[in-house]
Amino acid sequence: MGANRVIDAEIDARNPRTATRAIPAGLITSRQVWVYMFMAAAAFLIAVSQLDRLAWYLSPIVIAVLVFYPYTKRFTWLAHLALGAVYIIIPPATWIAMTGDLNWGVTWLGVGAMFWVAGFDIIYATADIEIDRAQGLNSIPSRFGIKAALWISRSFHLVTVITLALAGTLLDAHALYFVGTGAAAALLAYEQRLISPTDLSKLGAAFFTMNGIIAVVFAGFVIAGTLVA
Repeated sequence: MGANRVIDAEIDARNPRTATRAIPAGLITSRQVWVYMFMAAAAFLIAVSQLDRLAWYLSPIVIAVLVFYPYTKRFTWLAHLALGAVYIIIPPATWIAMTGDLNWGVTWLGVGAMFWVAGFDIIYATADIEIDRAQGLNSIPSRFGIKAALWISRSFHLVTVITLALAGTLLDAHALYFVGTGAAAALLAYEQRLISPTDLSKLGAAFFTMNGIIAVVFAGFVIAGTLVA
């Protein structure tokens, strides 16, 4: 988040929706954010050095992906998947940190996270379609229009549900995991119904509220399934 805010500070300042963020609003300086980022990166590397050797070898990739993402909107409309790439790392990285090995089921869980995040980021980007075009920034909505973008978002969320189910199968997950996947699917469908090409008035609810609920509900079923297994 720090990298995203400091790298995009000038872009945010030119967008009325993001001009109130801390850096463009003058609440904090870019230099202060850079200091925080270096401190966080150092703490991360120190922590990872205490884990398995594979985790240590792979740790620079995590930092590189986090820093690379904010630049992608400058040259590709696939920037949403670049954001998703930040999240595809989380499940397998956590697994490697705990076990020192890679698990394909967990990797597919990461793929599900990537398409979930990319899908709702497309929804969020519909709010900035005009300002993105004016600034020469790339996104799926600015490239293909809102109607096509929402269909792409829906297809991404369909991939999310499929990969979550596949991950659960490969991991031999408890039945409650699949109940959670079904609940997430229903909530994602409702999220998509909240918005349309002609009505983005519920964008905040679709992006913020629904995704928070989805995360909590799915995690709750996964945890419950783990506890009763």
